[in-house]
Amino acid sequence: MAKDAPAPAGLTAEDVPVVLYLQQALDQAVALRASDLHFEPFEQHYRVRLRVDGQLREIAPPPFTLKDQLGSRIKVLSRLDIAEKRLPQDGRMQVQVAGAKRLDLRVSTLPTLFGEKLVMRVLDGNAAHFNLDTLGYNALQKNNLLRAIQKPHGLVLVTGPTGSGKTQSLYACLNLLNTPDVNIATVEDPSEIQLPGVNQVNVHDKVGLGFSAALRAFLRQDPDILMVGEIRDHETADIAIKASQTGHLVLSSLHTNDAPSSLTRLRNMGIAPYNIVSSVSLISAQRLVRRLCVHCRQAVQVSQETQQEFELPMTPEPPVFYAAKGCAQCHKGYWGRVGIFQVMPLSQALQDLLLSDASQAQLSMQAQREGVLSLRQSGLQKALQGITSLEEVLAATSV
Repeated sequence: MAKDAPAPAGLTAEDVPVVLYLQQALDQAVALRASDLHFEPFEQHYRVRLRVDGQLREIAPPPFTLKDQLGSRIKVLSRLDIAEKRLPQDGRMQVQVAGAKRLDLRVSTLPTLFGEKLVMRVLDGNAAHFNLDTLGYNALQKNNLLRAIQKPHGLVLVTGPTGSGKTQSLYACLNLLNTPDVNIATVEDPSEIQLPGVNQVNVHDKVGLGFSAALRAFLRQDPDILMVGEIRDHETADIAIKASQTGHLVLSSLHTNDAPSSLTRLRNMGIAPYNIVSSVSLISAQRLVRRLCVHCRQAVQVSQETQQEFELPMTPEPPVFYAAKGCAQCHKGYWGRVGIFQVMPLSQALQDLLLSDASQAQLSMQAQREGVLSLRQSGLQKALQGITSLEEVLAATSV
């Protein structure tokens, strides 16, 4: 922009470089399908990174002298207090990006040694993304999940670490169940996507509106389906289980490593085993792995030594997997992500084991006997199909 060019209406000349840089960063984030933008101040430099397919990558930063103006601009657009720099803040904003698309963003600020770090999470409400067919479930896993959520009551749990796609799976289920003849209510921290026809509540701990308080209020409003963003404590677990026992379908998430460990987590929270077996219908554990680019993936044979090292199934002929290469169509051989799942219906045998105070290892072995794929087995299936690489599966799962 020329020095003598007038500033756009409503902006001073000092604002223009900041506005232009932020617009360019958002356009680049959309073009690369980024899920998050990180603006990070350090003593001598300012770093801007995008998270693409789960991996952070740097983009060109603004001039170091603009870091405070850039932070203030983002906070103004997010309706945050620009004078408050000592405490974390959360907000939302909508902006226009290339292609006349409106982008919905959740903004989080965090005071650091050299200024405020800001993270912008891209909230993509496209209903096409909330589809069980596109998330990565195989046919048996999808059918088991559909049977569980189509029951009039029961508790369905989705489990995995932060960033494993649990919210997307829960929203895909809600998208299927969201019809005019049912009353659906959700409580989340916070609600990331707005679903038309669903009553969504954000927790607000400062005023006493936590998961358990919201659940109690929901139960007085004639609900059919409840979704709890996360079961964190005994009180929330107890109310969710009682709701599922009294004619409601309840969907929720837990932070556990796999499906069988969710049963022991509930037991450790103080939930009686007989309440668990009478309420839990199904548990689905998941991880996200990067998809191989179909334009440049390369077939590779795995040696028997590698099979033994990583405890892969031994076969007479070494299995053929696919490796990332990289081309103009992708980023280092990958394009997008897909889920790998362990979908475990609570069978009578698993219920009996839980009532007899069985260990997590015993529950896992029984699930295996019933044909429930572990996360690694599910990932290996996708690796053999050329959907992802063996390295991605090994990095995301354990034996």
